[in-house]
Amino acid sequence: MTETKKKTKQSDFGIDVEEMAQAGVHFGHKASKVHPKIKPYLFGARNAVHVFDLEKTAEKLKEALIFIQQLIAEEKTLLLVGTKVQIRELVKEFAKECSLPFVSERWLGGTFTNFETIKKRIDYFKDLEAKKTSGELEKYTKKERAMMDKELHNLEIKVGGIKELTKIPDAVFVLDMQKDCLAVKEASRKGVKVIAITDTNCDPTLADYSIPANDDAISSVKYILDKVKKAILDKKPKAKK
Repeated sequence: MTETKKKTKQSDFGIDVEEMAQAGVHFGHKASKVHPKIKPYLFGARNAVHVFDLEKTAEKLKEALIFIQQLIAEEKTLLLVGTKVQIRELVKEFAKECSLPFVSERWLGGTFTNFETIKKRIDYFKDLEAKKTSGELEKYTKKERAMMDKELHNLEIKVGGIKELTKIPDAVFVLDMQKDCLAVKEASRKGVKVIAITDTNCDPTLADYSIPANDDAISSVKYILDKVKKAILDKKPKAKK
């Protein structure tokens, strides 16, 4: 491979088409499930399954990464949303490494459109958490403490990932537009920018920054998240200067 071809193959952020193919980023859904607006990003069909044009995916991923770095540089808030069972641990690990708020369980209706109510639940959760840590709950009976522990556990599942949010985030990164369509709808209503992995059964125009790619394979989602993580961590030190 010549140096020129090598440079063409590898775009900014280390995005590599061959690596994307190895991760299964290019596989879509069955041809019968294709959304008409995703067609410009498709290469064709293979065994009745649509395949993404990875050159176009690479360009859209690059655009999303540039925007994410702008958010980080401006110290704005990005919320990660991925509630599929198979990627929950991946979402939690990524959010922890990048210091991002996240939703890995069910999206709570009203998280954006009724944030004041959600914020009250967050404040209650943090207050109860603080009381448990300080030992203040020890004055209650064993049965009462058991009930409070159960409530703490349920609140941790529901709002634990967003407990540091003090306002609606500036942008949301959705890993599956079909699964978390409510998050996309609420973001649109409240003017929150949407970054989203957009599979062949999704409408890419619903996202401000659409990444046409396989949202089912863990390897595909991980490839994209790895690029996002590097983009965030590379920018964070600069933002603190």
